[in-house]
Amino acid sequence: MAQVDWREDLEDWLAPFLAAMGHRKRRLWAPVYLQGLIGPGERKSLQPTAARLGLRGHDQLHHFVTSTTWHDAALRRVLVEKADGLVGGPDAVLVVDDTALPKQGKRSVGVVRQYCGCLGKRANCQVLVSLTLANSEVPVPVGLRLFLPEAWVADADRCAEAGIPPEHRQALPKTDIALMEIDRLWAAGARFGRVVADAGYGVSAAFRSGLSRRGLIWAVGIPKVQNVYATTVELHWPKASTGRPRKHPVPSEAPVPAGQALVDALWRRISWRRGTKKLLAAEFAAVRVRPAEGEQLRQGGHLPGEEVWLVGEHRSSGERKYHLSNLPEHASLQELAAAIKARWICEQAHQQMKEELGLDHFEGRSWTGLHRHALMTMIALCFLQHLRLQERGEKRSQTTRTTTTADPASRATSAGRTVPPHMDPLPTLRHQPHQLPTC
Repeated sequence: MAQVDWREDLEDWLAPFLAAMGHRKRRLWAPVYLQGLIGPGERKSLQPTAARLGLRGHDQLHHFVTSTTWHDAALRRVLVEKADGLVGGPDAVLVVDDTALPKQGKRSVGVVRQYCGCLGKRANCQVLVSLTLANSEVPVPVGLRLFLPEAWVADADRCAEAGIPPEHRQALPKTDIALMEIDRLWAAGARFGRVVADAGYGVSAAFRSGLSRRGLIWAVGIPKVQNVYATTVELHWPKASTGRPRKHPVPSEAPVPAGQALVDALWRRISWRRGTKKLLAAEFAAVRVRPAEGEQLRQGGHLPGEEVWLVGEHRSSGERKYHLSNLPEHASLQELAAAIKARWICEQAHQQMKEELGLDHFEGRSWTGLHRHALMTMIALCFLQHLRLQERGEKRSQTTRTTTTADPASRATSAGRTVPPHMDPLPTLRHQPHQLPTC
């Protein structure tokens, strides 16, 4: 792949971000910070970055990323606009997930011993709720918001020391943070056709109903113990001979776990994308159900909720997964499988932000510093995806011209056949001498 003269492109591409910053010094140091993230170097924390950039010190970069004298809400809106221009639309998906940043010590904002996905176990870490806009296997992160554990909320002195704004000193569930972020993206003009999430979010009936109340189409993972009713369930109001009248109806049948509801379903092998060596495929089955997520019953169960799809997935490894989706009743099994498997793309975005852009290299302890560093990391990846799509467009236009000249019939595919797209690598960036402001 041809190398890209990326610094000039970055200057032009950043124009709306810099306009939103207002202050001259912020407009000066934002490109420098981004160049430090995008450029070469294994460690993207402030001191090694400043050294690589030839700065006399890292104080100005530190002030830019941690200063509470300015707010970055305008930058977040511009990021959403840029991301939407790249991948937004009715075919786009919004992936809700979280990503963990392992940490040493106890003073970094939000750090406690909790489950760390990248390590696969409980460890000392920070957890960020992540929202990624994606289309055609191109992910653009548009939201990273810290999950604040209860241990932090209960310690007012530690919250004050970390600079947590008073309005954020509350222990919100990750699902509530995700819904708030979805509202922010929606208000900023993000366009997407579906929301997807894993079982960490799908287990919450409040999260699923929150998506439905917003008129969103969704597909989420659930644990295998999630109870569901058949769509034929009826509600009866038995009359009590004595005592108070019943407050809740009684379902005509008992709910069953998700796996049991799919015992008699027809399973089909479906592929959803091409991996590095072969097509990725699994066995899928789907039935219409009513999740047990309504009002609490006296005997401990729940009334049936709205009718949705229950989808089972049997992987070649022997692992079994279950999902719920409010896709329309006429949706095909292929469409359900594609929606479920669209979630994987956020993992690639998290990996690129950590390994290439230093998302987890920030060594500050403040709320503002962590969120602004995360924002700059998202802006950096958005820029790289801009370059990547430019190169992909050029490559496709050249391929189209060659194909048209040589063999017009070769463009045709069999009826109903979908060819999984291949993942293009991020652009190769050429390191160039450049002039940076001095401290």
